[in-house]
Amino acid sequence: MLPTAELHIHIEGTLEPEMLVRLAARNGVKLPTTDIDELRARYRFTDLQAFLDLYYANLPVLRTEQDFYDLTSAYLARAATAGVRRAEIFFDPQAHLRNGVPLEAVFAGLSGALDDADDISADLILCFLRDLGAEAAEETFRAALPFRDRFIGVGLDSAEVGNPPGIFQDVYRMAAAEGLHRVAHAGEEGGPDYVWEALDVLGVERVDHGIRAMEDVELVARLRDDRVALTVCPLSNVALRVVDKLADHVLPAMLDEGLLVCVNSDDPAYFGGYVDDNFAALRGKLGLDEQQLATLAWNSFDACFASAEQKARWQAEVTASAEHGAWLV
Repeated sequence: MLPTAELHIHIEGTLEPEMLVRLAARNGVKLPTTDIDELRARYRFTDLQAFLDLYYANLPVLRTEQDFYDLTSAYLARAATAGVRRAEIFFDPQAHLRNGVPLEAVFAGLSGALDDADDISADLILCFLRDLGAEAAEETFRAALPFRDRFIGVGLDSAEVGNPPGIFQDVYRMAAAEGLHRVAHAGEEGGPDYVWEALDVLGVERVDHGIRAMEDVELVARLRDDRVALTVCPLSNVALRVVDKLADHVLPAMLDEGLLVCVNSDDPAYFGGYVDDNFAALRGKLGLDEQQLATLAWNSFDACFASAEQKARWQAEVTASAEHGAWLV
């Protein structure tokens, strides 16, 4: 298996129907149905908002430290089989606070699973729900500061259109003052202007999604010249109708432009596949060749927030794996 880093993964988006049913039973949460096939059939979306509606409707099953531990452990085990060596995992504390879950339980469960992981280097990135506004983000950030040692960065997710990055400038300044890494979703549904704002107003080090940056020649040059990573999620883009079909995806053009782009699964329980499934689709349906796949894996380690020494070790592993045809597995 070609080794890779996964830099755009929402832990809440790894909630498979089987675990949804288990956790609902454990915590006495009523579901519309407990039939796995019926639940999975609901994982069909017309746009980002349709997905978010179901995503948030499922989250009340997460109630305790053990729930968050089990969810994260299950993702890490699956990711290891996909060749993931490094995971930088998004989580949405505001969604859980809204459901009455204390931050202590969220952090304890998530970080406990990371501590117990043997095969993967992993850290947490705390995300703000952009549709709840800047004031709520700042309040959440302050509440999370007692757990500062358990996350390495902040991100921005949820409904993009109408919630531009710039309104979160103050909370990103707070995060920068704490020495945290900064990333943000931009250029998925929102246009290139959202990517510009994420760069120039928030000072992000990575852009999550970013595919609509390709509509702006000057922005493409900026991203290339500054080596700003873009964490692209191909199967997610198709599932949410950001692109009509995988054959229409701009990822090959992004590679041709020399952008620091990598492949990720976003919310794999909802979008039809984990990171290895995304790689397989890129090879089988989009026609990426061995060198392009190896470049994507190499880029993922270049873009991660690990040490330079560790990045180099992983990238050497990519080279060795590619030489042995690991993309065929």
